[in-house]
Amino acid sequence: MDKNLDIQIEETLKAYLASGVEDQVDYQKFYLYSIVTHSTAIEGSTVTEIENQLLFDEGIAAKGHSLTEQMMNVDLKDAYLHAFRIASENPTYTPQLLQQLSALVMRRTGSEYSTIAGQFDSSKGEFRLCNVSAGIGGRSYLGYNKVPHAVNDFCKWLNDEIPNIDKADIAACYRLSFEAHFRLVTIHPWVDGNGRTTRLVMNMIQRQLGLVPSIVRREGKGEYIQSLAESRENDDSTIVQNVMLRHHIANLNRRTLQYQENDTVNLQDDTVDDIVNELKEGLKRIYIAIQNNPDITHSQLMELFNISESTAKRSTRDLKKLGYIEREGSDKTGRWVILK
Repeated sequence: MDKNLDIQIEETLKAYLASGVEDQVDYQKFYLYSIVTHSTAIEGSTVTEIENQLLFDEGIAAKGHSLTEQMMNVDLKDAYLHAFRIASENPTYTPQLLQQLSALVMRRTGSEYSTIAGQFDSSKGEFRLCNVSAGIGGRSYLGYNKVPHAVNDFCKWLNDEIPNIDKADIAACYRLSFEAHFRLVTIHPWVDGNGRTTRLVMNMIQRQLGLVPSIVRREGKGEYIQSLAESRENDDSTIVQNVMLRHHIANLNRRTLQYQENDTVNLQDDTVDDIVNELKEGLKRIYIAIQNNPDITHSQLMELFNISESTAKRSTRDLKKLGYIEREGSDKTGRWVILK
């Protein structure tokens, strides 16, 4: 477990909430659309956030995309609206509730299956009656005959954990939601839609605990899937927890920075912060990111702005030369100090 990440998520979330980004009109709606778009993208959807907005709000179909692809997004959006609605009621997690959520996710894209063990319908959220593998070269998931018992155990574990979690411990709450996602997707209860449904359950738990829901962005798909595989192979869920925590920190920083940059542009000339404005655009972004999170690392700056290591280090070096920041402590354990 990376304790530095635990500290960073608390500071990042505080900066995110204090920035006022969530006070924007319809922000929660568009954040939900972002969750949906990226979750379906992990499963192969190419529909963009803007196309989903038009699809959800105006009923305008996304050109160049199949009907199945669009219905996947519509179903997931409806499933999230339902899940977030009942999250506020502190629900008891049961196999029936999980099947209900899966049925919403697979409502228009699910199918009936006929196997040696019997028939089942994924559009109704029914558990699989066949065995599935973890992909090319991967080991098989749990045998289908063991799924009902495993799901019962999962629900019992989750219902015991949620009431006892310290809601003031932000990192622990996020880690619990990531652990729940990992455990449920490892059981793989359904023949299809496991990724979308288990990420939905993860986000539902986060809402229930008063957290900002995390997004697994399409850009992070490779690392996310790899971390799930490594956690299974090593029987160590902290691997995927750390990856998802780091991705969430980067996403919150990105959104805070974008909001602050837009807010700065909209200010009148006589109220603009002269200190920030005198910097070139590239340095300004780095400087604001460091202001928001003095513990931010060069690796996180690289991920946040999609820049190289040399660019990240040159930017912080230039900011130090200009007298905007200085480094306190070592590169690994220190933090930035704002001078202006």
